[in-house]
Amino acid sequence: MKTRIFILSLLLASSMSLPAVTPTEKPAKWDLKTCIEYARKNNIQVQKAKISTQESDITLNQSKEALFPSLSASSSLNYSNGKIRNTAGDYYSNNSSLGSRYSISAGMTLFDGLKNYNTIKQNELQKKASELSTKETENSIEIAITEAYLEILYAKETLDMAKRTVETSKAQVELSQNLLNAGSIAKADFSQVKSQYSTDLYSVVTAQNNYDTQILTLKQLLELDMMDKLEIVFPDIKESDVLSPLPAKADVYQTAINVMPQIQNSELSVKMAEFDLKNAKSSYYPTLSLNGSLGSSHDVENDESYGNQLNNNFNQSVGLSLSIPIYSNGSTKASVQKAKLSIQSAKLDYTSAQKELLKTVESLYQDAISMQGKYDAAKEQLQSTEESYNLTEEQFKLGMKNTVELLTAKDNYLKAQQTVLQAKYGAVLSQKLLNFYQNIPIEL
Repeated sequence: MKTRIFILSLLLASSMSLPAVTPTEKPAKWDLKTCIEYARKNNIQVQKAKISTQESDITLNQSKEALFPSLSASSSLNYSNGKIRNTAGDYYSNNSSLGSRYSISAGMTLFDGLKNYNTIKQNELQKKASELSTKETENSIEIAITEAYLEILYAKETLDMAKRTVETSKAQVELSQNLLNAGSIAKADFSQVKSQYSTDLYSVVTAQNNYDTQILTLKQLLELDMMDKLEIVFPDIKESDVLSPLPAKADVYQTAINVMPQIQNSELSVKMAEFDLKNAKSSYYPTLSLNGSLGSSHDVENDESYGNQLNNNFNQSVGLSLSIPIYSNGSTKASVQKAKLSIQSAKLDYTSAQKELLKTVESLYQDAISMQGKYDAAKEQLQSTEESYNLTEEQFKLGMKNTVELLTAKDNYLKAQQTVLQAKYGAVLSQKLLNFYQNIPIEL
């Protein structure tokens, strides 16, 4: 009973000492930096990666403890009953006995071809690899958050543009109605303007749906609940941000090679594969172990006291055991050969990771240059189509242009606006990711 009370008191004390688990506080407004920091703490994939790191730490500690002796204790109670055979070969009576045995034994590996030592080194690398994998996951989430956030900004500007277009279309419908009443345009022309107004209303619905979808995507990346509100901060992105000078492509790649976790992880994989080879070769070497034990026994049928029996029957042993491998049916040789192939494969993966990173940097760099060029061209096109549209609208009011010409000029103007937005956010995204591969935090 005292033991139970003691255990319960320990459990109660430990539970009282544990910190209370409180949910992460959600910010009132979300800018890009806030989204990234929140996702690093709450995204499920990031949390799972951190658990894997903790598991690798446990594995490392376990491999270190394998260097220490193992210790075990045992106790047995035995009852036996049977006849005793005399010298003449006759069984003459029953004999029963009840006794117990107690023992403590220890064992320790003194030499195993350095397998334990190599395993520790390998698990240290594995722990670093797990930490790098967590960093990889965080980076992937950061990139996904950045893309989703910029998609929201793009969708919001598209929605605002669609709403402004509807207001313009509504005014054109009212103008066309007046012109129709005055006999300045035909009913067919008025119907075209009204149809365009309906199309612009539909575009608002589509843009709103796209905006809501992008908000939902970001909420899912942030692991927010259904009822959580996501009030986005919309930064003012200036033209200087879009057309800011780009870093040298070679500098971006060289920095990325040194800081990106996927490259460091691939390099660690080569080193871990080399330890696999060392462990495989260790099976060629003898294994030397140290063993020792302490024991005693007690027999109920013996007239001696319990303590005297334990003292008289007390025994000790210590010894060395040497296991020399002679022939293992080719298993050790096969393990060594496979380990060598694994090293070659890991080196190829390392080279592939470098090439993949180079491909990513080159693509981002090319996208940034392309989008900046498109943005310059789209700005000029927007200016010319805006002037053409305004002129056509004035001429339409005077009856100098027909409905088809007005709607065509308007459509060209809207397309130019959309092209500017696409180039704007494409250029910003490429620049932010280029900065990211230079280990520069992503911010807007």
